[in-house]
Amino acid sequence: MPFTLHLRSRLPSAIRSLILQKKPNIRNISSMAGELQPASLVVLPRSLAPAFERFCQANTGPLPLLGQSEPEKWMLPPQGAISETRMGHPQFWKYEFGACTGSLASLEQYSEQLKDMVAFFLGCSFSLEEALEKAGLPRRDPAGHSQAGAYKTTVPCVTHAGFCCPLVVTMRPIPKDKLEGLVRACCSLGGEQGQPVHIGDPELLGIKELSKPAYGDAMVCPPGEVPVFWPSPLTSLGAVSSCETPLAFASIPGCTVMTDLKDAKAPPGCLTPERIPEVHHISQDPLHYSIASVSASQKIRELESIIGIDPGNRGIGHLLCKDELLKASLSLSHARSVLITTGFPTHFNHEPPEETDGPPGAIALVAFLQALEKEVAIIVDQRAWNLHQKIVEDAVEQGVLKTQIPILTYQGGSVEAAQAFLCKDGDPQTPRFDHLVAIERAGRAADGNYYNARKMNIKHLVDPIDDLFLAAKKIPGISSTGVGDGGNELGMGKVKEAVRRHIRHGDVIACDVEADFAVIAGVSNWGGYALACALYILYSCAVHSQYLRKAVGPSRAPGDQAWTQALPSVIKVTNPSQPLAWKQLLPWMSSRPEVPSRKPRAGTLLPLKSQRQSQP
Repeated sequence: MPFTLHLRSRLPSAIRSLILQKKPNIRNISSMAGELQPASLVVLPRSLAPAFERFCQANTGPLPLLGQSEPEKWMLPPQGAISETRMGHPQFWKYEFGACTGSLASLEQYSEQLKDMVAFFLGCSFSLEEALEKAGLPRRDPAGHSQAGAYKTTVPCVTHAGFCCPLVVTMRPIPKDKLEGLVRACCSLGGEQGQPVHIGDPELLGIKELSKPAYGDAMVCPPGEVPVFWPSPLTSLGAVSSCETPLAFASIPGCTVMTDLKDAKAPPGCLTPERIPEVHHISQDPLHYSIASVSASQKIRELESIIGIDPGNRGIGHLLCKDELLKASLSLSHARSVLITTGFPTHFNHEPPEETDGPPGAIALVAFLQALEKEVAIIVDQRAWNLHQKIVEDAVEQGVLKTQIPILTYQGGSVEAAQAFLCKDGDPQTPRFDHLVAIERAGRAADGNYYNARKMNIKHLVDPIDDLFLAAKKIPGISSTGVGDGGNELGMGKVKEAVRRHIRHGDVIACDVEADFAVIAGVSNWGGYALACALYILYSCAVHSQYLRKAVGPSRAPGDQAWTQALPSVIKVTNPSQPLAWKQLLPWMSSRPEVPSRKPRAGTLLPLKSQRQSQP
């Protein structure tokens, strides 16, 4: 019968037999699944064992640590305890001072050195082939004769005491219509190790060519299919090399120990809504999909329903597109640098003539993006620069914003000028921003003018910031979101046909400039608040959080959410004697199972449209 491993009672003797014998129970399991679970081995000097253990604990996605041996406790098992061998085949790579210097069928000749070394077992129990079968897809290699390609990325693992290396991933091309089914099957079978770390363009992981894997056989992604990437325990090979110890050993890719050791984070079998993933397409160039749990996605849909209330009876319900808030917030969660614009001149007896809808929502979003440590800047009309500078200074003074942010202007001139503004040195390969957001910003109509809701032309008061949104459409890696409440706002070109049909004066005032995502709200400020709250929901979602960090770095401890203090605060409007902030809404959203009605109830946090100086 096969010799299996028991972490507490038999681990030392098992390791001794596995790495010293020429007939160890080590098999190529690249497409094998069964009751025994595969694990790869890393053998290091005892002095490095505590550091490597902590390195694995900090990067549990690619390096799920099942167990380790104890030095100087090496015993041979009874004869005949080993079976199903690969006689004479190399099983281990030998490393000397960080360089791989050879392959070995056994480590018998190093028995003395092994007395002062520790063997680590890294879980490889997730079977992608089984998940493919569960999702109704063919196995990659039914005969099991080849080793799937693995690729080094530019995603760094969390370093610890000399152990530092990039994440290594495996890839499979998956038909678009099978993506969500496969991801759910993977999470069901493999838990955290089964969840992909990336879906889309390989270059977003720093992988230049799928035809050149670091290990195994090259993979090809046929037209119409999407590359999906999972964390690989082969990440450990880079870690072994990085420590540059005089002597170390590691399992050769595809050669693993079959064991009955269990991962403490094994999948529960039946996923809860907090762990069931939804897959959403958020960018075409570069191709990019994101993941969030069913639970988090539903909360954001409820939020989208709340802000979609139409207090001015403008007919904005006809403009609503499902999941625009969800996709916009998913895209923002992946962004590193965000440019926000706002400003709609409408109150012509004031100087400047800005309305109060827009800037509060923009500041709320800025505050939360700052808390998430993203780079943020605001761009406004040059004539209104002093106003927005004062708003930002007051926000910093009152503690709403952590620090001052850049306030930019843009006067336009040409397509080249817009590209030069958005990109470093004008190079579209190096954009300065990867997401543009317009919140209640006057949008250019089809005739080139800008109109308020009363069909008044306000072009003389508006700088051509629309040109940046148009230029972004042609620059890979820049996404955009428009937030509006009437159809004449920047970004609403995505719903311009509905605006023309259903909104008063829509045939004239409809914005012609399209954003990737159009967030429709009864008041545009609500849209800014909702984006901040949707980001809160996503960053509180374990599924999305793991996807964002590419499964490297430790999971966030429950309650470790210091950025929640940056949530926008709005006084409860129905009972001024009992103030309530938006941040108090989020625990409610986290626990409340039913969908709220579209009609506001007492205590609902809805800034009134009548608070504005004038409608645009």
